[in-house]
Amino acid sequence: MFFNFLDELRAAGIPASMKEHLVLLEALDRDVIERDPQSFYYLSRATFVKDEGLLDKFDQVFAKVFNGLETSFGEQAIELPADWLKAVAEKYLSPEEMAAIESLGSWEEIMETLQKRLEEQEGRHQGGSKWIGTGGTSPYGNSGYNPEGVRIGGESQHKRALKVWDKREFKNLDSTKELGTRNIKIALRRLRRFAREGALDELDIDGTIDGTARKGWLDIQMRAEKRNAVKLLLFLDVGGSMDPHIKLCEELFSAATSEFKNLEFFYFHNCPYEGVWKDNRRRFTERTPLWDVLHKYGHDYKLILIGDASMSPYEISHAGGSVEHFNEEAGAVWMQRLTNTYPAAAWLNPVPQQHWGYSQSIRVMRELMEDRMYPLTLAGLDDAMRALTRKAG
Repeated sequence: MFFNFLDELRAAGIPASMKEHLVLLEALDRDVIERDPQSFYYLSRATFVKDEGLLDKFDQVFAKVFNGLETSFGEQAIELPADWLKAVAEKYLSPEEMAAIESLGSWEEIMETLQKRLEEQEGRHQGGSKWIGTGGTSPYGNSGYNPEGVRIGGESQHKRALKVWDKREFKNLDSTKELGTRNIKIALRRLRRFAREGALDELDIDGTIDGTARKGWLDIQMRAEKRNAVKLLLFLDVGGSMDPHIKLCEELFSAATSEFKNLEFFYFHNCPYEGVWKDNRRRFTERTPLWDVLHKYGHDYKLILIGDASMSPYEISHAGGSVEHFNEEAGAVWMQRLTNTYPAAAWLNPVPQQHWGYSQSIRVMRELMEDRMYPLTLAGLDDAMRALTRKAG
């Protein structure tokens, strides 16, 4: 079973080595945990998972390999037949029948009774009110009804189980999923480069101790506050096909504003042209010439463009291709100027990466970005931050 566990972890993309496998076996041999499934879950997770982005995949593998409930490790472990875990029917009960079902009581009583019935039961059971099975009123199994119970596999029907053994606790940390504000902040922190700038308003404890020891009297030393010295220029695509991604872009913008003191942002639609803007309500009346942006913000700024790059290819390649105004120069010309001015640049795309090949405009924009387009997922944002950190700017 444990070798199968190792193989499934590797198949899911979790780097699991034989050394870690032996560490897990040694820990079990030395009884470092209680002999129950939950303790084994946490031990094996701590052994194999080194990246929080893999926690959801680990949960899925663990549920697949150890689907069911075991009373102990190596001591008459009980394997539940796989077909028990599939709901074969939904038993519809009247409110009177539901009211007639009495709860066993406390958690300890339920677990004690579950263990006894696992020892007593010899085969599959469907329906009923005592044995572990499907579609019944026993407090154990799945697809039935009981006010308090332990669901073993299957799908939740009435949301009343006290313990769900195959619940995936870390679904939002899957590195292939879109981000939340917290995870965006964690990824953006890779761009931080601290420097002490400004007024000397922070006590330098180490300097004070050193100066006092050298001079023989209290020598208070002050220093400037350490702040993130990275300068970030953020361009956000708005409107049209970006509307479904508004929430995600808001989360990214919120995370960026809290992580970077030196942050400037502008909006554009589909492709940057000669004018960008700060306020979408005044996008046609109060625009900032892109030439002014290029001249005002220096080469040391990191440039991040956020958009789905989904448009007519003519909007990128031809003058007059814009759907909102007549652009005298093609979008590709302005993209070239942006990437030439800001060598450290990346494009974040909320469209799933597997769909990029179906869009000609995405392929064109990716070429203009010199392949520095990344999916707006935890892994994609992490890769983008690493690339921006490596790129001199």
